Amino acid sequence: MREFLVEITTTVPEGTGQDEVDRRRAAEAVRAKELAATGHLVRLWRPVGELRSIGVWRAADEAELHDKVLGTLPLRPWMNLTVTPLESHPNDPGRGDATR
Repeated sequence: MREFLVEITTTVPEGTGQDEVDRRRAAEAVRAKELAATGHLVRLWRPVGELRSIGVWRAADEAELHDKVLGTLPLRPWMNLTVTPLESHPNDPGRGDATR
């Protein structure tokens, strides 16, 4: 699977009831756990003092990432996404072959 850096800003539409927001957020937590278990959600951070998330996600390609991974998130209709495809860097200390 390829890796992608995904920046997510979620904006709740004006007039949305708190019950709907709470329901979607709870469903989002469940779906995130499912995607992590299948290897699609690798890491997720929230910058200090900001209402956005930055994560490393995996999918076969960008189409699958949008359609079958991010598109399944309950909050997706309220999300603005920035997706950056990633590739390994030769100096990455996490690479298994860094000493070669």
